Amino acid sequence: MSVFRVYVEKKPEFAVEARSVLSDIQTALRLNVSGIRIFHRYDADHLTEEAFQKAVPTVFSEPAVDKVYTQLPELLQGQRMFATEYLPGQFDQRADSCEQCIQILLQGERCRVRTADVYVVTGNLSNEAFEQLKHYLINPVERREASMELPETLDAHYAIPTTVETLTGFTKLSETELTQFIADYGLAMDLGDIAFCQQYFRDTEHRDPTITEVRMIDTYWSDHCRHTTFLTQIANVDIPTDYIKDTYDAYVEVRKELGRSDKPMTLMDLATIAARKLKADGKLKDLDESEEINACSVKIKVDVAGKEEDWVLMFKNETHNHPTEIEPFGGAATCLGGAIRDPLSGRSYVYQAMRVTGAANPLVPVEDTIAGKLPQRKITVGAANGYSSYGNQIGLATGHVAEIYHPGYMAKRMEIGAVLGAAPAANIRREAPVPGDLVILLGGKTGRDGCGGATGSSKSHTVESLGHCGAEVQKGNAPEERKLQRLFRNPVVTQMVKRCNDFGAGGVSVAIGELTDGLMIDLNAVPKKYDGLDGTEIAISESQERMAVVVAKEDAEKFIKEAGKENLEATIVAEVQAEPRLQMRWNGKTIVDLSREFLNSNGAVKHTDITITPPQAAPECPFTDSADAWLELLSSLNICSQKGLVEMFDSTIGAGTVLMPFGGAYQLSPSQAMAAKIPVLEGETNTCSLMAWGYNPNTSSRSPYLGAMDAVITSIAKVVAAGGSWHHCWLTFQEYFERTQNDPTRWGKPMAALLGAFKAQMELSCGSIGGKDSMSGTFENIDVPPTLVSFAVSTAKADQVVSTEFKAAGDKVIMLRPAVDSNGIPDFDSVRNVFDQVEHLIAAGSVRAGWVIDYGGAAEGIAKMCFGNGIGFTFQRQLTDAELFQPCCGGFLLELSGEAPDGADVIGVTTETPEIVTEKYTLSLEKLLAVWEKKLEAVFPCRIQTTTEKPAAFSYPRKTTLQPI
Repeated sequence: MSVFRVYVEKKPEFAVEARSVLSDIQTALRLNVSGIRIFHRYDADHLTEEAFQKAVPTVFSEPAVDKVYTQLPELLQGQRMFATEYLPGQFDQRADSCEQCIQILLQGERCRVRTADVYVVTGNLSNEAFEQLKHYLINPVERREASMELPETLDAHYAIPTTVETLTGFTKLSETELTQFIADYGLAMDLGDIAFCQQYFRDTEHRDPTITEVRMIDTYWSDHCRHTTFLTQIANVDIPTDYIKDTYDAYVEVRKELGRSDKPMTLMDLATIAARKLKADGKLKDLDESEEINACSVKIKVDVAGKEEDWVLMFKNETHNHPTEIEPFGGAATCLGGAIRDPLSGRSYVYQAMRVTGAANPLVPVEDTIAGKLPQRKITVGAANGYSSYGNQIGLATGHVAEIYHPGYMAKRMEIGAVLGAAPAANIRREAPVPGDLVILLGGKTGRDGCGGATGSSKSHTVESLGHCGAEVQKGNAPEERKLQRLFRNPVVTQMVKRCNDFGAGGVSVAIGELTDGLMIDLNAVPKKYDGLDGTEIAISESQERMAVVVAKEDAEKFIKEAGKENLEATIVAEVQAEPRLQMRWNGKTIVDLSREFLNSNGAVKHTDITITPPQAAPECPFTDSADAWLELLSSLNICSQKGLVEMFDSTIGAGTVLMPFGGAYQLSPSQAMAAKIPVLEGETNTCSLMAWGYNPNTSSRSPYLGAMDAVITSIAKVVAAGGSWHHCWLTFQEYFERTQNDPTRWGKPMAALLGAFKAQMELSCGSIGGKDSMSGTFENIDVPPTLVSFAVSTAKADQVVSTEFKAAGDKVIMLRPAVDSNGIPDFDSVRNVFDQVEHLIAAGSVRAGWVIDYGGAAEGIAKMCFGNGIGFTFQRQLTDAELFQPCCGGFLLELSGEAPDGADVIGVTTETPEIVTEKYTLSLEKLLAVWEKKLEAVFPCRIQTTTEKPAAFSYPRKTTLQPI
C-alpha cells in the first residue's frame, strides 16, 4: 500500500507561527534571516488514494486559511530548507488526532499518519549560521532532522522482547562493583541504597533480582517519589542565630507535645508538624482526611441555587523542573497534566490553574548559553507554549501566571503548576481495597516516554545530561485527559471507585503499586502505544493521561461501560491480594515479587548533621526617590509587565472566572490572586475559591528563614486583599533547593526555610496541608536560590471579591504596614492586626481596590493600580525611599470608597488626570506604561505587529470620568 504525502502552509495573513519563529530568530540569534516559511508535512498510509484526498481538505487542512501542496513549490528550490520530526517512540499529538479524525470521517479502520515540519529559510546565511539556526530550532531531546524523501511504508518493525534479564551475581557484588553498577545502569540510588537492596535479595529473597525489580525500586526510592532527602534523619543541629534557634526550640517542644520525640527528626517532620499541631489544637476543623494523599482536601459549604451543600475543595501544586529544563514544551505541558490528575484522582472536577515559574534572564544572548543547556529564552518561551497549549486544549482556565527571574535558575528551571478542584461530598467514595477487588487502568496507552522521569528528576545535572534524558520526558495528550475530567464528573462513576491513583512518576509500578499492599499486576494486559516494549518499560513508563482505579469485582463491567461512553479505554490489569507483596507477571513469568515492607522502607536509613549559617544583612534601598528611579524600577525584570506571557493562557474557560488576570477598563492592572466560582453543574452559586502565592528569591537568598516566613505571609495577605479571610485559609508549599551534597551548611538552607514557615504557620494558625519538595536544583557549580513558594487558598463570596485597579478619582489611598524588629522579622501581633483591619474594611464595603506590597514597594503598587483604568494618583505625604521601593512583608495599599479610619496612614488620593504626582516631580502614566511594557516585549510580545502596520503607542483618553466598578 502506498504512502501519500501532502504539505500544508498557512496563507500569509494567517502565518502566525512563521512570523513568530522569524521574530525569534532575528531577536534571539540575530541572524540575517529575512523570511521563514513553515510547511506542515503529513504522510499517511493504510488508506486508499480516494480516502486520502477526502481527508486533505477536512482533516489535514482548513481551506479558508491554508494552502495545500502535493510537493514543495518549485520556487523554493535552491533555498535553504530542512525538516524536523519527533524521535521514534515519542507521542505525536498532531498525527494521533489526524488518525482519529480520518477514522471518524471514513467510518473504517484506523490509518497511520506521520508528521514533520519543513522550514524554508530566506536570507544571506553562511553554512555555520544555518547550522546554528537548525540547532536552535531542533531540541535533540525530542526531535531530529527528518529526511526529505518519501518513505515506502510507515510500518514500524519492532523486535518484540520475550524475557526480562535476571541480574545474575548481583548479590555477590563487592562495594566497588556496586558503585560501578550504579554508574552502568544510571541509577538514582546511592551506595547505601543499593547495598541495602543487595542485602534484602541475599538474606530475604535468597535470589538475584530482575532488572525490572531494580529499576522499579530505584523509582520507588527516588527523591521525587519517596522524598528521600526530606526523610533523611537529622542527627545534630547547629544554629548560631538566636531567633532562628528559638524557633527550632519551639519546634522541638511541639514534637514533645505531640508525642513525636521518639520519631526521627526529618525535614518532612518539620514541614508537616505545624498542621499536626494546629489539628491537635482544633484549628483545622475543615480538613478532609483519608488514606488517599493525592491532593490537599478540605470541606466547604457551597450555596447552590440558594441552598447550602457540602462540598470538598481540593488543591495541589506540582513541579516539572527537570523535564521542562530539557524539553520545555512537553515538560511544562505535563506539569499541568500531572497537577490536574492529583485532585482528579480524588474524584473532584479541576476548574482553575495557576502557573508560577522561575527562570534566569531570558534576554541573555543565545550565544552566551552555557554548555549543556538550552538557551533561557528557548526554555521560557517553549515552557509557556507547552503549559498554555495543554490548559487551553483540556479546557482549564488559567487564572494567574507569573514568572520569577533570578540567575540561580540557570541551574535548573522551576516550573510549578497549581490547580483547584471541587466536587459534592456525596460524589466521593473512599474505602480500603479488599482481596478480590480489581484494578482498572483507564485512559491513555503506555509507551516509552517517561521511562526514568522520576529518577531523572531526582538527580543534579551536568553538561552531559541533555544528551541522554530524552526518554525521561512524557508527552502530553490533553484531549485524553479531558475525557477523564468528564468521566470523573459523573457521580455514577465516582461512587464505584474505592481508591484511585494517577499515573505520573514511576508509572504502573507506583500508580498501581501504591493502591494497596497486596497486588498481582498483569503487565501483558496493559494497553500499549506500539509493540516492542519489554516488561521493565511497561512497569516504569510514565506515559501520561492514565488513571488506576480500584473497584469491587461486581462493579468492573459497569465501570468499563461508563468509560466507553467517554471513548476511554478501560482495562482490568490487576487484582488485590491478601498477601502484602507487589507482584508483576509478564509473558507468563513473575518478573517482580517484592514484600511491601521492603518497598516501604525507602532504602537505607540516612543521617545528616545540619548547620544553619547566619542570615545576611538586608541591603540598603537601591533607589533614591526620583522620577528616574520609578522608570528603572518598573523596567526591572521582576516588576515589568508580563502581559504578553499571561495572554498566552485562556483565563475565561468555563465562565467561572471572577478575577481577570489584568483588571480595569484597559486590562492593565495585574491581579495578585485568582478567583473562580465553584463549578456547580446545576443552578447558580456565589461561592468562589481564592488562591495566591508568595515568594521573593532575593529575600530567600540572604535569609531562607525570613524568605519562607515572607512567602507564607505574602500569600495569605494576597488572599485577604482579594476578599478572603486568614481565619479560613489553607496552605500548600513548594520547596526547591540545591543538591545537599552531604554538606551540613547546604542542608541548613531548607531547614532554615522550613523553620521560618513553621513560625508563620503557628502564629497565623494557617497550616500547610500539602506540598512538594525537590532537592535537585544544581548544575555543575550553579545552585537555584533557596525556594519555598507558599500557595494560600480560601473561599469567599464572588460578589465581594476585590480587584487591584483604582476605580474612581477622589478616593483616599491608605497604606498598612506591620511592624518589624531589628532583624527584619515581622511582629506577628502586628501582622494579625493588619489582616483583621483589611478584612473589616472589605466586609464593610469600604475597599474599592487592594494591593499587597511586594517586590517593588509602594511605587510598584501605586503604578500598577493606576494602569488599569488610567486613574492618576497624587501623594499627600512624602514616603521614605524604603517605603517607596522596597518590599514590605504583609503590607497593603487600599483604595477606600469613603473616609479613612481614624489614625489611618493616608498616603494620597486618586485623580482623574493619568499622572502620578509627588512633591518633587510628576510622571505621566503613559510614560511609565511604555517603560513597564517594553522590557520583555521581545520575548513575550504584547502589542503584536500585523503584516501591514506596526502597533500604535498606547495612550489614555484625556479627562474621562470612569464610573466605579
